[in-house]
Amino acid sequence: MAVSKSTLAIVFLVLGGLAVLFGTVLVFVGPIIIDDQIVKNVEINPKNDLSYTMWKDIPVPFFMSVYFFHIVNPKEILKGEKPMVIQRGPYVYREKRWKDNITFHDNNTVSYLEFRQYFFEESMSVGDESDVVTIPNMLVLGASIMMENMPFPIRILLSTTFKTFNEGPFLTKPVGELMWGYDSKLVDFLNDYLPGMLPSSGKFGLFAEFNNSNSGQFTVFTGQDDIRKVHKVDSWNGLKSVDYWRSEQCNMINGTAGQMWPPFMNTESTLPFYSPDACRSMELVYQKSGVSRGIPVYRFVAPKTLFANGADYPPNEGFCPCRQSGLLNVSTCRHNSPVFISHPHFFAADPALLKTVNGLSPNEDEHGLFIDVHPETGVPMNVSIRLQLNLLIKSVSGISETGKIAEVVMPMIWFEESGYIDGPVLNTFRTNLVVLPMVMEYMQYIFIGLGLATILGAVMLYLSDKESVKDTKTDPTNETQAEKISVTDTDKK
Repeated sequence: MAVSKSTLAIVFLVLGGLAVLFGTVLVFVGPIIIDDQIVKNVEINPKNDLSYTMWKDIPVPFFMSVYFFHIVNPKEILKGEKPMVIQRGPYVYREKRWKDNITFHDNNTVSYLEFRQYFFEESMSVGDESDVVTIPNMLVLGASIMMENMPFPIRILLSTTFKTFNEGPFLTKPVGELMWGYDSKLVDFLNDYLPGMLPSSGKFGLFAEFNNSNSGQFTVFTGQDDIRKVHKVDSWNGLKSVDYWRSEQCNMINGTAGQMWPPFMNTESTLPFYSPDACRSMELVYQKSGVSRGIPVYRFVAPKTLFANGADYPPNEGFCPCRQSGLLNVSTCRHNSPVFISHPHFFAADPALLKTVNGLSPNEDEHGLFIDVHPETGVPMNVSIRLQLNLLIKSVSGISETGKIAEVVMPMIWFEESGYIDGPVLNTFRTNLVVLPMVMEYMQYIFIGLGLATILGAVMLYLSDKESVKDTKTDPTNETQAEKISVTDTDKK
């Protein structure tokens, strides 16, 4: 039996209505489902394989690229002339990070130690660890500044000690030894008779204390009770704040440990984190939106106030004593050694700093730091943290090794820690946290569109059927045919 158009119209009308209803429900329920899926995938929970593995073992390529400022004119510097440097590198190290001693607590926090190892990648480097460079001798020039206010006989004794152990104001050594440590009779003497004066009890090197080490015990929130707190630091080495600085605000431990952030960001969000290496909390600000390997991201960069001095930015007064803006004095957490952190090549710093050293050429593309974060999950997609290590040097009376050195904040090295999500991890992340939510979002509009189209088709079909019935009733040919059929039936009877 043939189905009438009216019946089909009713069926299509019901189906279309259901599609519109389902799509409308998805408009309101879909975001809740998507957000719930994100929450389950970003909280620190061993049951969530994707996010927990990314958090625990960091299975992504991570590299540290180191650049040395090779001193061209060490003899002239001792005579008071302006230093001249040439950048050497990069010397690239593959970085392996993993978390250990992981302990979950009843207050929805988890404690852990994060370890790191470095492996030289010759194929990615411009040069080899055997390359010889000349940099300031921190043991001599740093100690000279530290002893500047001591009685004159003490300074004479210090200078005599340097001569006894054949230590000069500058070091000319292979990159590998400067990075990971070299033998020094002076270092051995200090460790034997003045234990604790140096950061390392073994060989002395710029990164000797970093390799095969951890960055202290972090306790962070898991987000299982409040996703807005996930990854935020509850304490570091049992401390809620540090005591390196001169104000309560500067001593605060804010933000996360610098690897992931809470989800559901917007352009007003910031990226606060605590850095044990810099001994302070930092905060990056939103710069622009973009796409990284097919995933939408927000780019966060360092604000100009990050290393501003107290005069230019009063909240930073607690980090003083300060010099020019663009320098962070970290001597209080580096055994009082006159060490300063800055952006590479004094990028975004007081222009006066560039006039004190020849050979620097800062620009944002090469020397600015940034983190690209997927705003819905708070997971970094691409990271490039660039910082420079500087040493204050100058002539100190009574210590002949310092000669007539003019007072200058001397660049020694700068390094870039970079990493990005790629390979199977990227594909899994994109599928679970980008593609599926996007499909669900599109489905709601597809159902509404198909539903409205079906309803429109049903109405047109219904009107078409009504028009056919009307035409049948008003057609004279149909009436004549009916009369003929009636006469024929009468004759037969």
